[in-house]
Amino acid sequence: MEPEVYIRHLENEESHWWFKGRRKIIYSLIKKNFNHEDKEINILDFGAGSGTNIQMLNSFGNVYVYEKNKKASNFLKEKFKSSKNIKIIENYDNKNFFDLIVVADVIEHIKEDKLIIDQLSNSLKKNGKLLLTAPAYQFLFSNKDIALHHYRRYTKSSLNKLFKENYRILKSSYFNFLLFLPLCVSILIMKFLKIQFIDSVEKKPNFLINNFLYFIFFSESIFLKFINFPFGISILTFCEKKN
Repeated sequence: MEPEVYIRHLENEESHWWFKGRRKIIYSLIKKNFNHEDKEINILDFGAGSGTNIQMLNSFGNVYVYEKNKKASNFLKEKFKSSKNIKIIENYDNKNFFDLIVVADVIEHIKEDKLIIDQLSNSLKKNGKLLLTAPAYQFLFSNKDIALHHYRRYTKSSLNKLFKENYRILKSSYFNFLLFLPLCVSILIMKFLKIQFIDSVEKKPNFLINNFLYFIFFSESIFLKFINFPFGISILTFCEKKN
């Protein structure tokens, strides 16, 4: 990921409709599957980037943060140096240690994606869970993906092949479904015209538009408790380690 991308994420992660909406969806899925009033769980935030999900995850338990990029990792160490239940770690090979691993829009950055998914299963406890989100549909691959250093986008079936050997899939769904049509058309037009659009889409829009888009995206967290969406801009998989 380019340095300017990290800067944009740092500037926008708290209030941008996309980060807020995805955070709500992740929170809702974890809350449904973990009763965090009973006990604190050990969570690995794998590939945390600028740390947009760390404080939300901390509401469920102890958060261990792994970020390969040294500058980003050092930034997170400084940011959370006073937090007792948040630790920035250099490796994630604690065998059978984590109750939950969150991989939020990371796996598309990794060339050997299946290798990493298999490695992460070793770090999960018995019946430990993994929650992963990723961008959907290779036909939407654009200069934005190139700027973000993505190797690929996924379909639900191609993503779930990564989990076949070591995990049981509990939930698999597309999301960002309600905004799919306008976003898809916009991406394809800008892709066809070869317009560089990463700056505009990653900067927070004005107050009214930002809140309108967040309301639509946020509402999916409610629907996802009961249904799976048939298509969307992104995909999520929630799975459990095989014993």
